[in-house]
Amino acid sequence: MSCRAVSWHRRRRFLIREVDAYEPDIIETLKDLHARTFLDRAPLPDFEIGHWWMATELGRATAFAGLIPSALGDGIGYLARVGVLPERCGYGLQRRMMRAIEQRGRRSGLYCIVSDTTDNIVSANNFIRCGYALFQPARPWAWRHSLYWRKLIRS
Repeated sequence: MSCRAVSWHRRRRFLIREVDAYEPDIIETLKDLHARTFLDRAPLPDFEIGHWWMATELGRATAFAGLIPSALGDGIGYLARVGVLPERCGYGLQRRMMRAIEQRGRRSGLYCIVSDTTDNIVSANNFIRCGYALFQPARPWAWRHSLYWRKLIRS
């Protein structure tokens, strides 16, 4: 395979859009994506809270992400999930979804986004690439060995 063919193959056309999680077909797709990306490692989120995004490729759902209010205080959003189907990993889709969440957060008046990762080096590296920094919350909310991430999106 030539370099040109490899370059074309790596360029995927994903459509990322905010979705209405109150629509039955959307919530079912989000549940399916969650089950396929997180398996049994994370509890199912309440998709009726916050804002949710879905990425599609040729009309097929390939990834999802969510931003919900954080219990840490006003003006802070919690990046609740970013799940990408295993066969679509490696195309920068997780980072693109994180940027879409940050844009929405800014428009909504948030100044900070927080999240966590547990035993997921790829996601941790994507948080670093997107400008998130490790922090230790006063009251940790995830697992004992989770890493906590924070990014100021507005001063």
